[in-house]
Amino acid sequence: MGQPTPARTPKTDWWRSAVIYQVYVRSFADGDGDGTGDLAGVRARLPYLAELGVDALWFSPWYLSPMKDGGYDVADYRAIDPAFGTLAEAEKLIAEAREAGIRTIIDIVPNHVSDQHPWFRAALAGGPERELFHFRPGRGEHGELPPNDWPSQFLGSTEPVWTRVPDGDWYLHLFTPEQPDLNWDHPAVRQEHEDILRFWFERGVAGVRIDSAALLAKDAALPDLVEDGGPHPFVDRDELHDIYRSWRRVADGYGGVFVGEVWLPDAERFARYLRPDELHTAFNFSFLSCPWEPARLRTSIDETLAEHAPVGAPATWVLCNHDVTRTVTRYGRADTGFDFAAKAFGTPTDLALGNRRARAAALLSLALPGVVYLYQGEELGLPEADVPADRIQDPMYFRSGGTDPGRDGCRVPLPWVAGAPHAGFGSREEPWLPQPADWASYAVDRQRDDADSMLTLYREGIRLRPVFGDGPLTWLPAPEGVLAFAREGGVLCVVNLADAPAELPAHTALLLASGPLDQRGRLPKDTAAWLRA
Repeated sequence: MGQPTPARTPKTDWWRSAVIYQVYVRSFADGDGDGTGDLAGVRARLPYLAELGVDALWFSPWYLSPMKDGGYDVADYRAIDPAFGTLAEAEKLIAEAREAGIRTIIDIVPNHVSDQHPWFRAALAGGPERELFHFRPGRGEHGELPPNDWPSQFLGSTEPVWTRVPDGDWYLHLFTPEQPDLNWDHPAVRQEHEDILRFWFERGVAGVRIDSAALLAKDAALPDLVEDGGPHPFVDRDELHDIYRSWRRVADGYGGVFVGEVWLPDAERFARYLRPDELHTAFNFSFLSCPWEPARLRTSIDETLAEHAPVGAPATWVLCNHDVTRTVTRYGRADTGFDFAAKAFGTPTDLALGNRRARAAALLSLALPGVVYLYQGEELGLPEADVPADRIQDPMYFRSGGTDPGRDGCRVPLPWVAGAPHAGFGSREEPWLPQPADWASYAVDRQRDDADSMLTLYREGIRLRPVFGDGPLTWLPAPEGVLAFAREGGVLCVVNLADAPAELPAHTALLLASGPLDQRGRLPKDTAAWLRA
């Protein structure tokens, strides 16, 4: 605390070491009081985001949508959903954020569109637009069986990925029936998406996050899955790289950047997406899914850096997003591994433990080389909310037959003002998802001037982060259960995951710690510290 702010030099490759804040618009701030977050709410809170110190905002889909899957079912990419505002407001938000030194990244969902998209409505009517999707006759004597055996991409779902239409044909949807998959072999699909990229780059966005980036291309024969080790019929197909090379040519014309949502176990194939003429970055799910265990964390960090090194791409680090259990809750459970939502209703959680670990994890991630993504509310230490079953909206809950609570628990509207209705979210009526009774205790106004709050920790961590520079990471000798590494200029990060307090390296000065040191100046369990040699 009290350290001078390191100088930040404007760089054209800002994205290589940025802190990027994910905005889930529906739950960020309500500007018109109708119970749903909107662009007006984000614009009003830009000073807060500038004070936090983030470099860019990544917006989850804000387009016109029936909201059957949280906006990832897009009906029109060139229109803002009326619940959020207008295109003119989006343009103002992009410009105002840029004036505050914050860039804008939007979310593109190229694998599928909404069933309310004009193309699909025309396809259902039997028009030539049917070629833009995957329509096929069924199997069986009367075509009553789905065309193949592909599994749903919603975890826990056993429902088919094919839906039959009245004329007897079936259409493919790897997600919900309201999200028909596009046929990326058709030139019109490719041209439309390149035009969409130009549309938004011309409105000032700095980058694009690509949803389900490894799923677009399908084997034209749509064969059944086979376990022979051959090419997968719809995951990570080689044709994808031609698509992203053409996208990169578009982005380069505007100085835009890409981040891909790429889930692949094969490090070599993952790195292909990050070649110099394809995507700039990709999400790191290894770190996100890693339990709070020293050996596993070090392995995840090493493997991530090794994956990115051959292509010179920066690694990305993320602890939470709109699809996973919040960090405080996840780290407060006996098993801190990855889960999309709560493992079960009422899973026991030690929030005090989770909070300590989440604070340490924040400093760990901010000290690593590369890009950090921060999901809204993580800087407040929000836990996963228990949403009553009759208020859940996530399709994952319904497609699992109610056995999986879904992802709404990490999407509950943010608390801004402790003493205001609905914790200052801005609504005149109850928000679209109910806030827990204790939500006000996490409010921004309670944390802003509290030296020990999670918000202050994140604000200080982001402010001091440039002291680590852009250089590589070097592991240092440390006791079992302790992670210690150095970056540029003799700046160190030490994280204690052992049961006993850890001695800090000699001849170092403390820059920042996730919690107080003990009376002997040692680092307690589940605590992280930044030091200058």
